[in-house]
Amino acid sequence: MAIKAADVKKLREMTGAGMMDCKKALTETDGDFDAAVEIIRKKGQAMASKRADRETTEGCTLAKVSADGKKGAVIILKCETDFVGKNESFVALADSILEAALNSDAATKEDILDLQLNGVVIKEVITEQIGVIGEKIEIADYSVVNAETVVPYIHPGNQLSVVVGFNQAGFDVQVGKDVAMQVAAMAPVSVDKDSVPAEIVESELRIGKEKAREEGKPEAMLDKIAEGRLGKFFKESTLLEQAFVKDNKQSIKQYLNAASNGLTVTEFKRFSLS
Repeated sequence: MAIKAADVKKLREMTGAGMMDCKKALTETDGDFDAAVEIIRKKGQAMASKRADRETTEGCTLAKVSADGKKGAVIILKCETDFVGKNESFVALADSILEAALNSDAATKEDILDLQLNGVVIKEVITEQIGVIGEKIEIADYSVVNAETVVPYIHPGNQLSVVVGFNQAGFDVQVGKDVAMQVAAMAPVSVDKDSVPAEIVESELRIGKEKAREEGKPEAMLDKIAEGRLGKFFKESTLLEQAFVKDNKQSIKQYLNAASNGLTVTEFKRFSLS
């Protein structure tokens, strides 16, 4: 049977596959859309199997918050090449997956795969797109922040994204944006010194002692010197103690408290592809 251009267009819109692939699938199935979709899915499965051991080093990362502003999430969707990672349709796919995850109880990247997107399980959607694009695609990371207010930030180019949770609602929107951009720019290791992982603290103390020893400091002074250098590390590497990039005369903690008494950050997530 003759395949109409309108039918090819419809199948392309349904699957994202190329025009020629859609026409070929419809021709093979005598215009049966369901069977044509299945052919395209099988092509994706075959391609996914072929590229399973390929390395995904490119992609995009996005951040988004719920309508009430109390839940935020960040995702990294990876692919093989920069060309695909910057493609509008690839970014749109990442955005759609993130939206579905945000509107669910998904807590991990594995949870997302079982969700549905337009009636299709996301695991299958990704497989289909592998067939369409011809590259391995995978959800590399996903994380959620719940708080009284959550603020997102996506750096231009979709290579870095942030969500920051705050303990209050109703404060100046610009304050939230400033802190989210601070997290993006300064990459703190934690909110405050009390939330720095123990292994990092131990590593910094060890490095501090080794440096002091190399500098010829007295052995009896090494612990004290290391503690002093740890304090400097906390000031430079924990969000609330960091100097505010827009005004380095005050810390983020001081900036937040000046904006609203008792305002602080409860949690943040920062994803970067570099």
